Amino acid sequence: TLQSLLSSMKQACEILTRDPEGGAARIPFETFSFLYLYLASIDGEISETETNAFLHEIKEKADKHSGMVLIRHF
Repeated sequence: TLQSLLSSMKQACEILTRDPEGGAARIPFETFSFLYLYLASIDGEISETETNAFLHEIKEKADKHSGMVLIRHF
């Protein structure tokens, strides 16, 4: 489901970030997008349209933060 996917993405950000503990847990959009597409394809319940719309929204936010995705963006 979408909630478990977003929870997984939050954990991925916390693991992959170079920010200090308790920081924004930023990761590059390319990394976020790759992981999200992979996990969404495994999940199988999230449509390609929903996935693309979500990633488009996240990219717009990331573009305002030097291409970095923050957990608060989703």
